[in-house]
Amino acid sequence: MRKQNSGATNFYISLSKLVAMDFRNQTVWITGASSGIGEALAYAFAKEGARIILSARSVSDLERVREKCVGAAGLEIFPLDIGQFDQVREVGKQVISKVGQIDILVNNAGISQRALAKDTVFEVDKKIIDVNLLGTIAVTKAVLPSMLARKKGHIVTVSSMVGKYGTPLRSAYSASKHGLHGFFDALRAETYADNIRVLMVCPGFVRTSISINALTGDGSKQNKMDEATAGGLFPDAVAQSILKAIRGNKNEIHLAGSREMQGLYLSRFFPNLFAKFLRKAKVT
Repeated sequence: MRKQNSGATNFYISLSKLVAMDFRNQTVWITGASSGIGEALAYAFAKEGARIILSARSVSDLERVREKCVGAAGLEIFPLDIGQFDQVREVGKQVISKVGQIDILVNNAGISQRALAKDTVFEVDKKIIDVNLLGTIAVTKAVLPSMLARKKGHIVTVSSMVGKYGTPLRSAYSASKHGLHGFFDALRAETYADNIRVLMVCPGFVRTSISINALTGDGSKQNKMDEATAGGLFPDAVAQSILKAIRGNKNEIHLAGSREMQGLYLSRFFPNLFAKFLRKAKVT
């Protein structure tokens, strides 16, 4: 029997995967696209020649991002507040009607929190969960039927390292991100046979305006940059890692500094030790 050249075979398999995940002319819908990770993803996909739909609440910021999306095969703006569920359903219909299909959905929109649970009014808890969890589910359900009909699609959801373990000052935020993992882990299993792929992205501290816009206990914005956030990863590096994970059909990736990764492993294997560590950890 003739011996196969396994090296050549593996090379062609890897090459075929890269070709299959070419983003040129792929239609990508990004929520939370007006700043931070979402903005960086818009530029990254544009350079790859994708057709991009940008959504966020601020039209002026979306216009600014659109002007800088060099190389995109096409670009549409659909203003959207994902916490308004009726609006999500209507905009979802408009997007599908306009572009015909979504190849990659990036659920990135969200708000953070900087307040103790005891100091946070229930309305703020609800708003954070409505946006981060239920709003993300609503956007996904607006797109999912068309993906299932085509038996093709990729759903990327930006969670957080705080979706893997809770930290002080982020009780509702952590709850919302934990909920995303439950929903999308289940969805991944349900839709795998339909060729729908689900990627969960867990960033740690990233140099964005997330801490500036984070809600305090009464619902007002914190309006300042956390030291930890200012020293975090660059959004463009996070965006490149996400594109690589999509190409690799990854289920989940963790993009964080060494202390945050240590926290992940401690919480998993040494929960009691982690609980003691967390009580003294600097989280802002």
